[in-house]
Amino acid sequence: MVDCIATTASGLFGTSSATVYLESATGIQEGGKTGWTAIVTGLLFLPFLFFSPLISLVSSVAVAPTLVVVGIFMIKNLIKIDWNRYEVAVPSFLTILLIPLTYSITQGIIWGLVTYHLLMLLQGKFKEVHPLLWFTNLVLVPMYFLA
Repeated sequence: MVDCIATTASGLFGTSSATVYLESATGIQEGGKTGWTAIVTGLLFLPFLFFSPLISLVSSVAVAPTLVVVGIFMIKNLIKIDWNRYEVAVPSFLTILLIPLTYSITQGIIWGLVTYHLLMLLQGKFKEVHPLLWFTNLVLVPMYFLA
């Protein structure tokens, strides 16, 4: 819940996402059930604030192998997509395709959500979509065209 609120608030203020979702998910997966897992993770990151000037010396080329490994972890979830349902498959495909082509995670997600909503609307399944998702779409579309 905290990650959700932090991401939403940072989006409203136009700043980078202030969330630690992956650390939280990893902590939960490893058995952490209280807030202490997040606190310890945050404290362990604290000393590295002083090393940030050194990190800027590392070339972006050196980060590429890490990004490949992250991509491998992410691609594993593609088997969970129901490719037989077009209202799920088409938005998923567009999201996966548009993120690298537009160099923007935001663009891929927006187009995936818009496509999902359009397909659900065209199929008459609009009641199956949670109202919060409809609200999100109503906010995303005008913001996309006004930006």
